[in-house]
Amino acid sequence: MKTVVHEDQATIEAIIRKCDICFIGVVTPDNLPYVLPMNFGYDNGIIYLHSAPTGRVIDCLDKSPNICITFSADHELAFQHPKVACSYRMKSKSVVAFGKVRFVEDMDKKRRALDIIMEQYSDKHFEYSDPAVRNVKIWEVPVEQISCKEFGAPHQKPDITK
Repeated sequence: MKTVVHEDQATIEAIIRKCDICFIGVVTPDNLPYVLPMNFGYDNGIIYLHSAPTGRVIDCLDKSPNICITFSADHELAFQHPKVACSYRMKSKSVVAFGKVRFVEDMDKKRRALDIIMEQYSDKHFEYSDPAVRNVKIWEVPVEQISCKEFGAPHQKPDITK
């Protein structure tokens, strides 16, 4: 098994679409890492997140809008020998994205972002009341840098016809 780097956008987006949560990483005002699992939406190179309007993570982002967002899918335990602990590893695919959070304030844009988030989880149509939309913090993260790896990919079998 080997690690494969994927660079094509279709593979990256397919992995993101398989995920039901992402993990966001920010830095606290005390310069400590802070990581949270979150629901998300993805559309056209932009990751959308939502939260309460205030809280620890919002305080972090007010100090620095930089964010790391990680997605992980297709987890499968694999081993070379069942009695050798060091031969075990987790096969998976992951995407790591970096960007800067922009908070969306426009009510129509907030509704569209909520639709994008809900499209990750459901094909239903939703409506949002004005008080609900006003009371949610919408994060928009244009992806500035992205990487994708597949861990535990099978080695190619040698071509014996050559």
